[in-house]
Amino acid sequence: MPGHPALTRILRQHIEDEQLKPGDLLFQGENGGILAGSVIRRAWRGARQAVLPPHVFDSPTCRRVYDNRHSRLTKWLNDGVPPAQVAEWAGNSVPVLLATYARCVDGQLPDLKRRLEAAGDLPEPVEDQCADSPGARRKSS
Repeated sequence: MPGHPALTRILRQHIEDEQLKPGDLLFQGENGGILAGSVIRRAWRGARQAVLPPHVFDSPTCRRVYDNRHSRLTKWLNDGVPPAQVAEWAGNSVPVLLATYARCVDGQLPDLKRRLEAAGDLPEPVEDQCADSPGARRKSS
């Protein structure tokens, strides 16, 4: 999955500094093995607390390290990256991506309306669809 260019530079420098080879662990535990989950969780909690406003830190947003994937995919969709591209980056199909994230897309409606208006494709608003329905009160003339 693509990462932020600054993070990519840091990771590449770490790989070079540590002379890591394919299959080597990017971050190693105390004795060279897998990093303990408790260490990862403590570091993650500290990082979240350092950079997030308190109301976001207290929310479920990126509470687990794996949640980054969901947050990143949701952000790309909200930023208007085409679903086909996001699905490719995520290693998912478009139907799986949309089944999982379609309800997370938010904030695009004003821009979509502007684009439709500019293209002349926005339907005229309907005044009161119920006014002429059976049983609706009619004004006497």
